[in-house]
Amino acid sequence: MEKTEILKTVDHTLLTQTATWEEIRKILNEGMKYQTASACIPAAYVKQAAEYVKGKLPICTVIGFPNGYSTTAAKVFETKDAIANGAEEIDMVINIGWLKDKKYQEIQEEICQIHEACGGKILKVIIETCLLTQEEKIKMCEIVTKAGAEYIKTSTGFSVSGAVFEDVELMKKHIGKDVKVKAAGGIATLADAEKFICLGADRLGTSRIIKLIEQAEDGQS
Repeated sequence: MEKTEILKTVDHTLLTQTATWEEIRKILNEGMKYQTASACIPAAYVKQAAEYVKGKLPICTVIGFPNGYSTTAAKVFETKDAIANGAEEIDMVINIGWLKDKKYQEIQEEICQIHEACGGKILKVIIETCLLTQEEKIKMCEIVTKAGAEYIKTSTGFSVSGAVFEDVELMKKHIGKDVKVKAAGGIATLADAEKFICLGADRLGTSRIIKLIEQAEDGQS
């Protein structure tokens, strides 16, 4: 697979608690240079980032991150604020406790409200697969499909593990035809990135792919 094919699936990500504007600006410059799908950054930097890239790179941010147990009203407010500041894509975390409690209608309604707050922008729903049973993963594929979100996403990258191949395969099998898959967390090699794409991931959330590509290019020079 061509490197450009991999790069156009990448949400170039920096979400560490210590992220500075200098570090985020580097992510934005790399995203523009390599034409990634987006740059995924903390909400506090969205306005500054959107002004910096001037439409040359979609800005993505996270909502209810990383634990997902904020109230629905708080998540909706976060979403509206991010969109007003220039975010083009929203990655929200579900309330995992609600899923364990089988509060399926509440989860679906929350996703619907956040999707509405996106105002036509892309919504990706993070389900944190490493904390779920197979049955819960399948149920979330059904809920995300019914709620009308554009993507289902494996992981925050802040829990016990990130994306695994089996979860992408499972999601691809159980989501509706209009829902796409984002694999995120722990994607450490170009070979892994390519395999996730081949298994059906439409997006990859990663901070490492550009560095790996640059290292590969340096090795060839």
